[in-house]
Amino acid sequence: MHTLLLLPFLVSRLNSPAKQPLSEYVRSFVKVDAPMFALTHTRVIDGTGAPAREGQTLLVKDGKIAAVGDEKSISVPPNATTLDLHGKTVIPGLVGMHEHMFYSNGWGIFTEMPISFPRLYLAGGVTTVRTAGTFEPDTDLGIKRRIENGEMPGPKMRLTGPYLEGKGSWSMQMHTLNGPEDAARTVNYWLDEGIEGFKAYMYISPAELAAAIKAAHLRGAKVTGHLASIGFREAAALGIDNIEHGLITDTEFFPEKKPGEVPNGPHHLDILAKLDVRTGPVYDMIVDLVNRHVAITSTLAVFEMSLPGRPSIQSRVLDAMTVEARADLLGAKVGIADIAAHRRDYGDDPPVYPEVFRKEMEFEYAFVQAGGHLMAGVDPTGIGGVLPGYGDQREVELLVEAGFSPVKAIQIATLNGAQFLGLSDRIGSIRTGRDADFIVVDGDPSRKIEDIEKVETVFKDGVGYDPDKLAGSVRGMVGIR
Repeated sequence: MHTLLLLPFLVSRLNSPAKQPLSEYVRSFVKVDAPMFALTHTRVIDGTGAPAREGQTLLVKDGKIAAVGDEKSISVPPNATTLDLHGKTVIPGLVGMHEHMFYSNGWGIFTEMPISFPRLYLAGGVTTVRTAGTFEPDTDLGIKRRIENGEMPGPKMRLTGPYLEGKGSWSMQMHTLNGPEDAARTVNYWLDEGIEGFKAYMYISPAELAAAIKAAHLRGAKVTGHLASIGFREAAALGIDNIEHGLITDTEFFPEKKPGEVPNGPHHLDILAKLDVRTGPVYDMIVDLVNRHVAITSTLAVFEMSLPGRPSIQSRVLDAMTVEARADLLGAKVGIADIAAHRRDYGDDPPVYPEVFRKEMEFEYAFVQAGGHLMAGVDPTGIGGVLPGYGDQREVELLVEAGFSPVKAIQIATLNGAQFLGLSDRIGSIRTGRDADFIVVDGDPSRKIEDIEKVETVFKDGVGYDPDKLAGSVRGMVGIR
């Protein structure tokens, strides 16, 4: 049965949807739309990790990059629209690899954001997203369909199905698998519906994970995981393609860890904070992941939000949120900083979050140094406030804080994701023949990575969108729609 289903599924993945005309409403967010245009006198960071190149011209025709190179070597046709970008930098559109279309409303309840999130992703320069789990797969399919049909603004989407979760889950919104057969059935059902990948979650059993991976691989799909019942090395041996978050979620180093179970002991973060990532068991795990070609998705921004004293919460983030969501976020941040209250409520000191955060950064850097494939995403969950687009930008900044050069951090957030998705011949870099998916920023992120926040225009398939109009249209919406 799987063999008969394989061919049409692969064909659907290889063929891009035909480009549809944009509705008048979507056009209200467009600032550049011409069959042929040239960006001149600009700086280009191409997404490959190469140094920034000054004095470049980028020619776009029919939604594709027709030429890119030194301005003296590129001849701009007289009928092309020309945009002079002195002092600006062009970088590839971000390829967000841990994205969601839902927001946490507290108490373990998540609400879909089909209006605000697609626009915020695009406004922040994220031109392609891979969702990493969903509570409403049909809604995500509907969002993707409307974007592709030109009915609403948003990024290109690669959809991950509903969480593959085992018995014991903390979320009432997740389907609980009842064994390997159910895992395989769930995978095949959602592949038939148009889903393109899957995410295993914390309580999945080894047998269920193995069955899900086998079913997905038979049909050309990949599986990632936010794991707890299963350690990273065990998941790699089972054939998983990707692991989310990094060391901060790996339980295999906890002394009370039992096979197939989520540890339930004291502050595990204290243990993680003391691990050596460059020698011993952790480094052996890194080497094993690299040898088995298991990618890791960095989500530093969502972890940073749970640190006392950082990050500085920007007005653009608060402006996007409902009054209630804003109050919840600010209240949570006050609580995180209140050590006395934690001691009163729990009888001990709070976990060593800052130390673990630094350890996670050290782990991700060591993983790449060992040859690992690191990607980036925002994961707009946690205590809130890590929003689509804005959080993806912050993720790139945190990769630089972790030790990566700015151009390497941009590569991690662009080309690396495209390569994992099998789309590097279309997106993720600024090269001739690629889709015209790129961002114009005011400044030079290769020297000052914070300039990545100064997005002036976001191009997707050669159409330039106004980030201010996109963000302005959803002010006060995050938390309700």
